[in-house]
Amino acid sequence: MIVSTRGRYALRVLLDLCSGDPDAFVPMKEIAKREGISVKYMEQIMPVLVKNGLVEAVHGKGGGYRLGVKPSECRVGDVLRLTEGDLAPVACLSCGAEPCKRYADCKTIGMWSEFNRITNEYFDGITLSDLNKG
Repeated sequence: MIVSTRGRYALRVLLDLCSGDPDAFVPMKEIAKREGISVKYMEQIMPVLVKNGLVEAVHGKGGGYRLGVKPSECRVGDVLRLTEGDLAPVACLSCGAEPCKRYADCKTIGMWSEFNRITNEYFDGITLSDLNKG
């Protein structure tokens, strides 16, 4: 499993917003500069975070972004599934995947299923608060 730039950057943006005044709206350009992320890339990430309630946005003068959830309630697994689609290690375990013709005879499906379970449990056990402490 490889987490894309989109997933990694989304976590960086959320952690950046955790580190400041929770009531202040931060301009995108400030976040982009601090995190070394291009504004163009952030323009692709932010709508997903806003749409799903992880970030709140205000447009215009004095606008920007702030965290829309408590850091202690925002699980890394949720962020990664939101930005990556899912964390399945093989296509047949992806959400909405077509049933595999070989599933009944697959000698590796148990291994992949367990890996999938462990991965999701691991990332669901980490919150933004946990990451912000380190």
